[in-house]
Amino acid sequence: MRHKILLGVVLLAIATLTGAADETLVIGRFSAGDLTGWQSKSFQGQTRYVFDEHSGRRALFADSQGAASGLYREIRVDLRRTPFLDWSWRVDRVLDGVDERSKAGDDYPARVYVVVSGGAAFWNTRSLVYVWSSNQPVGATWNNAFTDNARVMALRSGTRDAGRWVSEKRDIRADFKRLFGEEIDAIDAVALMTDTDNSRQSATAWYGDIVFTAR
Repeated sequence: MRHKILLGVVLLAIATLTGAADETLVIGRFSAGDLTGWQSKSFQGQTRYVFDEHSGRRALFADSQGAASGLYREIRVDLRRTPFLDWSWRVDRVLDGVDERSKAGDDYPARVYVVVSGGAAFWNTRSLVYVWSSNQPVGATWNNAFTDNARVMALRSGTRDAGRWVSEKRDIRADFKRLFGEEIDAIDAVALMTDTDNSRQSATAWYGDIVFTAR
């Protein structure tokens, strides 16, 4: 009887570990045409966000004509359970002659944010911003031109991957440690934006599903 109990405990532990390893938290079900939980935030005009299949699959399409508005979802994500952020995106062309490290050039055909809230000390809110850069090299990082509390990382650059879907996977805890020098266990929101308000150009992009995973 004792051996059966011990075996049951072992099997339960294995099942628990396996479940944790396979755990996922879906933030954006864009392939299903679902924006549940997402809200809009405008900074200058309105980027148009709609669902379509013109990219070859159902996704969230963004069209910015000299505008800057984004979509965000407030959701607490335990990075001890699901530290990896997975998504896909597509950009067909990038912006011309912008200096993305300056206020006048702080525009991107596509960006995805993860946000750590400062709570009542709102000035301590920090953001990791993953961008499809128009000209910065892949892997480059810099402070956002408007605030040191947002750190930018170029995951794609220029037209090398333009015109096709590409997938990303980022270890949020590792990236936050690298860019902010700080250990975190959770984030409080995810956002996306296609914007061209500073350069007065136009840009389009598609965003696929956004998911946190255990591995």
